Amino acid sequence: MELSVVVPTLNGRERLAACLDALAANAPAAEVVVVNGPSADGTTGMVQARDDVDVLVEVSDRRLNVARNAGLSVATGEAVALVADDTEVEASWTDAVRETLATADAVTGPVHRSVRAGVTTESPDRTTIDGREVTYFDGGNVAFAREAIDAVDGFDEYLATGGARDCAHRLAANDYEVAWSPSATVTRNDGEPDDEADERDWGWKYRALAYRLVKNYGPRPGIFRRLVRDAAADATASAADVIRGDADPSEWLGNGKRVVTSAATGTKDGLVALVRDRSPARNPHGVSDRADRAVERYDWRTEPEEARQ
Repeated sequence: MELSVVVPTLNGRERLAACLDALAANAPAAEVVVVNGPSADGTTGMVQARDDVDVLVEVSDRRLNVARNAGLSVATGEAVALVADDTEVEASWTDAVRETLATADAVTGPVHRSVRAGVTTESPDRTTIDGREVTYFDGGNVAFAREAIDAVDGFDEYLATGGARDCAHRLAANDYEVAWSPSATVTRNDGEPDDEADERDWGWKYRALAYRLVKNYGPRPGIFRRLVRDAAADATASAADVIRGDADPSEWLGNGKRVVTSAATGTKDGLVALVRDRSPARNPHGVSDRADRAVERYDWRTEPEEARQ
């Protein structure tokens, strides 16, 4: 099985170098595609100076799902993995990916994170919505059979957060299995998962949640109950901060208004997306939607020596 690894990056030169070092050591046969941009920290030169990257794609859009789709569109492997630039694949990762994809459609695994007491390890994250069992995955540690990721047309570029969760829902809707392998392990060295970077923004959190639920399941009562339940839980937690004096009441009210307006926007946009794409992919903003993501592309698969000079 030919494996491609897509690594999106944005102003992460040093952590990207560590990520690529780990791939060179633990997945030396994989095709490596770096999607960069718009970085301003010398990432382009660093990647061009290496001999273990097969393709460098420069994009001008900062959205993570745009970078993911740009990488998917040029990767050639029978299996395509996504690895975050702040992670390092462990020695067992490649064999676990190959072995699991022999029987499953996608595979994810633990993400080790450094903490004061040592290391934490994630466990499988599953849920059931409207009778559909969904296995979530970390967007910085997942690999797909080409058929599966093509069937859902990659990631939804509308989303600034929650792109991996949306993809998981669509894979489940198409009966593609996301398997969990405890050996498909990466270590995250910096920060939080890319897909959670904007979860602190209540506006985008609820806009994205409403959008993906309505788009994938339709405007059903249970979907809106889920939105109200999550909003109530967050409101209660924030109210406790106000009572303790850790937050200002005006901030709490402002966040509440932002949640309502954002959820309404996400619901409207989710309905539009549902109408635009009634296919099983449920992805009107996917890989096939556009071909202009790359502003520059360096492909050393065909002319490795000349292209790097």
